[in-house]
Amino acid sequence: MANVITNNNSQCKVALEALQHLKDPEIGLNIVDLGLIYQIDFDEGLHKLYCTMTLTTQFCPIGESIKQAAEEILKNSFPDHETIINLTFDPSWNHERISAEGKKFLNN
Repeated sequence: MANVITNNNSQCKVALEALQHLKDPEIGLNIVDLGLIYQIDFDEGLHKLYCTMTLTTQFCPIGESIKQAAEEILKNSFPDHETIINLTFDPSWNHERISAEGKKFLNN
């Protein structure tokens, strides 16, 4: 589905499907196809979900709201897990991260 690193493919698929409902309001494309999600890992013993994501730019004016919305979506999808979002800019986002579906949406 997306180029996302994970330690649990089936749980990651559920997470990514839920996150596809969150769109970048400036671009209109969901954050999964935009390539903003880098990694989703699950610690079943501690009931924690770790999501590493980025933004299209470090100075994104709506970055905090996108991060919070992603956290809420994951909390709702995995209510028995503590959700921890790690926002990173290393590596920085670039157009190569956009999925084939996303490129079609953007007419690229």
